[in-house]
Amino acid sequence: MKRINYDYYAWLVSQIYVPNGKSFGDLFELMHNLEFVWTIPNDDNRVQDGLDLRPEFANGKVSDLVLEGVTFLEVLVSLSRRLEFTADGDASLWAWRLIKNLRLHKCTDPLTDGRLSRAKDILDAVIWRTYERDGQGGFFPLHNAVEDQTKVEIWYQMNAYVIEMKAV
Repeated sequence: MKRINYDYYAWLVSQIYVPNGKSFGDLFELMHNLEFVWTIPNDDNRVQDGLDLRPEFANGKVSDLVLEGVTFLEVLVSLSRRLEFTADGDASLWAWRLIKNLRLHKCTDPLTDGRLSRAKDILDAVIWRTYERDGQGGFFPLHNAVEDQTKVEIWYQMNAYVIEMKAV
């Protein structure tokens, strides 16, 4: 990574609550080195949310931050901010909740070959929409999914998740 990319990576990681005594550097690096590809119409808006983090990091200035596409880590952080706005709470805690929803909270450092393989499978399932129809295995698992969540844009998945949480 170029120096600016490392600084940006460290800034992104600082946006995520991590329980005391835990380290997830390997997982976060994996997320930062994985491009988030959108396949459902309007999910490009979530990609744009991730891209919008870059000028914030650079304090609105043009920087020499060079990344191809948007990273999975950027999408996770930007989703946590949308959740903070939509459902209240703290964005860093929402980021941790998303990690738990993805069942990645046990992928502590160092990532063994088995955990690395599992983490890659989970991230790929989110990107390529191969998680369960109720959202299990994705960002927003639902107890009572009406629609197949693998075919619903992330924005509506998030809103269904928030509505379901508030109904409890």
